Amino acid sequence: MADSTLRPYPTKVLLAWAEAISGNDEFRDWLMGSEYPELGVFCHALHNEPTSRAWMRHAGHHVLIALLEGTEGDEQAVAWLRSHGHDVIADMALAADNDDEATVRLMAPAARGEGDGLWVQIAVRIREVKNEIEAMNNDVHRIDPN
Repeated sequence: MADSTLRPYPTKVLLAWAEAISGNDEFRDWLMGSEYPELGVFCHALHNEPTSRAWMRHAGHHVLIALLEGTEGDEQAVAWLRSHGHDVIADMALAADNDDEATVRLMAPAARGEGDGLWVQIAVRIREVKNEIEAMNNDVHRIDPN
């Protein structure tokens, strides 16, 4: 992965991203048309839409790609995030991959009044989406068209 930066996002944009992750298409579409399309594309990529991941790679959003891959258990992606100083994003990936200790680490600063807890909220929403996708994939009652 090349670019290891993550641009700063205004709080309102992060709130919109959290809503979009949870399935609010209006917020996702708003992000897609804003100066932050990578966050809207992230929502598509979260649902395993391959061209979204390709677009994010091509556009240089490697931190977001590593976040996605980390939520899927890719230890190398989490290590890459940490090695580039993105400990919070690494913990977000782990928390979204059902790591309760990482969730506690994300909540600690907010509990001390050192943040608004937005990163943990986003991680939990990603976790909910990933777990729902996993549950659907493992549903024996679901008909496989293949």
